[in-house]
Amino acid sequence: MKIFKDIVFRIFVIIFSFFAIMPLIFIFIIILKNGIKSINLNFFISLPKPPGEIGGGILNAIVGTILLLIFASLITIPIGIFVGIFLYEFKNRKIGEICNILIDVLQGIPSIVIGIIVYLWVVKKMGHFSAIAGSIALSLIFLPIIIKSTKETFEMIPFSIIESSLSLGASYIRTVLKVMLPCSLNGILSGILVGLGRISGETAPLLFTAFGNPFLNFNINKPVSSLPHLIFTYTMSPYDDWHRQAWGCALVLIFLVFILNFISRIGLKKWKVKF
Repeated sequence: MKIFKDIVFRIFVIIFSFFAIMPLIFIFIIILKNGIKSINLNFFISLPKPPGEIGGGILNAIVGTILLLIFASLITIPIGIFVGIFLYEFKNRKIGEICNILIDVLQGIPSIVIGIIVYLWVVKKMGHFSAIAGSIALSLIFLPIIIKSTKETFEMIPFSIIESSLSLGASYIRTVLKVMLPCSLNGILSGILVGLGRISGETAPLLFTAFGNPFLNFNINKPVSSLPHLIFTYTMSPYDDWHRQAWGCALVLIFLVFILNFISRIGLKKWKVKF
């Protein structure tokens, strides 16, 4: 009887799981069907054409996305790791509980609200849109993911390893930097990859910060384009060729997010902390 119930339960789980992922499969099929028509070498190495002209590419959006992800990582990763270690050390104190609540609140803030806040804090103060402002907006979305992955990975380390380091005469700061952090590095890297996949598809905060740029730009003090922003702009346009390119850009973005999540899933298995 127990075996029969187990089989029935497994069948129901498989059926409901299938229905749960069906919308995602349909979305991917539609994007693949419409976007594959635009994918060619020229699509990746060319700049957009003026409105109304046929052709062009998304090189400016690819470069802009890379710049935004790089500088968001440079801002977020050191701060996130430091705060994650802090929360691990003070997890049983009042300040740790308050910080955990604040991190949860930050993670729950809609991305468009973060974009507006960064616009008021950074863009208005600087007097212009820029990749710096876009990176700051993305870093605020990225930050809670790094903090939680760091904290949770540190909690997986057995206290016996920490105790062994301290018994050998190492200071606690040296133990954190030379023992605990290297042991947690693989879990932190998995969190970084998950976070990059999360922010690479953000559009709303970039509308108020990076703004977009039809030209190729490597200056982080000027506006830059990005894949999500380009999709938004092209889908709102009246030009059929831009609609076609928006599908291609969406396909590229889907594959970028898929690759980052795929690598992070492999990392969670391969890089899992084992003692």
